[in-house]
Amino acid sequence: MPAEFAWEVIDKCEWATLATVDGEGKPYCVTLSIARKGECIYFHCAHEGFKVDCMRRSGEVCMTFVGDTRRATKSFTTAYESACIRGRAEEVNDTEEKIEALRMLCLRHTPANMANFDAAVKGSLARTAIWRVKVYEITGKRKVLRSE
Repeated sequence: MPAEFAWEVIDKCEWATLATVDGEGKPYCVTLSIARKGECIYFHCAHEGFKVDCMRRSGEVCMTFVGDTRRATKSFTTAYESACIRGRAEEVNDTEEKIEALRMLCLRHTPANMANFDAAVKGSLARTAIWRVKVYEITGKRKVLRSE
């Protein structure tokens, strides 16, 4: 599928999976909430932890995203759409960019609660890390069910 399709999957996915490699070359992955701006994916996390250690050691990451799915009723298959990116993870240190990323995340995942955004950011910005993944490769895939 073309890159435009893959970006559409990213924009509508419920969550994403981030894959990294630890210091011993072993894979590690975790599910997160994301938001996108241009060809960058943003997510929030704590300042410390295994995922953060992996990204600080090597910013090279892979992420997968699942869009719409539908299980077949008369066969053993599933219709799906997915996207996969490779990119470089970078911690965001600029306060304005951090707030913008948090606003994008909240608008995407909790839009009904935006009246509380400013107060929440004021109380949690110092303890919240924001990471940006600059995408350098993107692929998309889809399986369509034939008539059921």
